[in-house]
Amino acid sequence: MLPFVPWTRPPVSTALPAWLAALRRGDVAGLEVAYRQEGEAVYRYALALSGDAALAADVTQEAFVALAQSPERFDPQRGTLGAYLAGIARHALLAAWRLRDRHLPLDDAFDDEGPAPADTAAGTDAELIGRQSVAALWEAIRALPWPFREALVLVDLQERPYADAARIAGVELNTLRTRVHRARQRLALALGAGPRSLP
Repeated sequence: MLPFVPWTRPPVSTALPAWLAALRRGDVAGLEVAYRQEGEAVYRYALALSGDAALAADVTQEAFVALAQSPERFDPQRGTLGAYLAGIARHALLAAWRLRDRHLPLDDAFDDEGPAPADTAAGTDAELIGRQSVAALWEAIRALPWPFREALVLVDLQERPYADAARIAGVELNTLRTRVHRARQRLALALGAGPRSLP
């Protein structure tokens, strides 16, 4: 019989990623690596919440400027870089909205293709139905209250893990799960589907 050897947890690496170590030394090449890794996701998160391409670009820039100015504030042991940057962008969005004293509605700024030319706007029946379905979906998302819209954007559109989404939203994991569930229910009802049809 083999002797019993208790299992021990492997040691957690405390080594910083190379790009972060470089950034902390003042090497801006580290910031470029971070931007290539997370820039688009942070921008799309801000755009989906605000519907304002200029504001989304501004808060994305603010997030990376904050990282460049204080790289020691990002701790990889506490969460992902994407969650950290999205959290900064979220706070910048909320600050901008408080300054304007209103929430910005979501619009069609997320549509990469832009409006169809007048001579091809009708398209085929299937294409027209598809466009109407997408428009109805985004109209329903726009109608969601902020906490539900944010939860839906983070989990269903950006496909972030629930733990990361909860960190970004600044809520407990169970609260985030509840918000996603309620957002999906409201969305299904708004689109004329029952809650059971949701994943």
